[in-house]
Amino acid sequence: MSTTILIVDDNEDIRFTLTEICRSADWDVIGGSTGKEGAELFGKIKPDLVLLDYHMPDWDGLKATKELRKNDENAPIIILTVDERQEIADTFLQAGATDFALKPIKAPDLISRIRINLKIAKLTADKESVFVEKGIRRATLNSIKNHLVHQDSPSSINEIQRALPIAYQTVHRYLYYLENQGEVEIISQYGKQGRPTNTYKLV
Repeated sequence: MSTTILIVDDNEDIRFTLTEICRSADWDVIGGSTGKEGAELFGKIKPDLVLLDYHMPDWDGLKATKELRKNDENAPIIILTVDERQEIADTFLQAGATDFALKPIKAPDLISRIRINLKIAKLTADKESVFVEKGIRRATLNSIKNHLVHQDSPSSINEIQRALPIAYQTVHRYLYYLENQGEVEIISQYGKQGRPTNTYKLV
């Protein structure tokens, strides 16, 4: 089956370049010039992955990401931006984005990111149920995993809870599940006194 990439960027030249990069990898391409148009196309064509610009008229990338997630919880969304600030990345991850590509775009890096995100989406897709198992929602699980994969150092439950945000008890339950699945490692940090602080990272 063919793979369809939805490219949403208000710059026609960038859209053309991205289209050529994707077609060189034998992917089908659909293009939109605004966030609102991108959301409408997304609902119609159900693409396998979205390349979404941050700064656009008529819905920026953040609003568009939130709208796309109302339609589909699992399709990878790669944000295209010149902004390297961590707080921007955290805001997009909270909204449902899965990855970032910094402009100016380099073809090998973008193709690699797309392939990785498509592979992850294929491995985690479950069309029949939003639950991995009883009490464990796939969307919540992916949000926590996406947060951890973008951190340079292990995160505590409080840090994860503040970033997403998800209730402390919920984060603890999902991390316990991921630990039992062998996907998360617990790292205990000992202070001068009291109980150790546990932090978590993906294996």
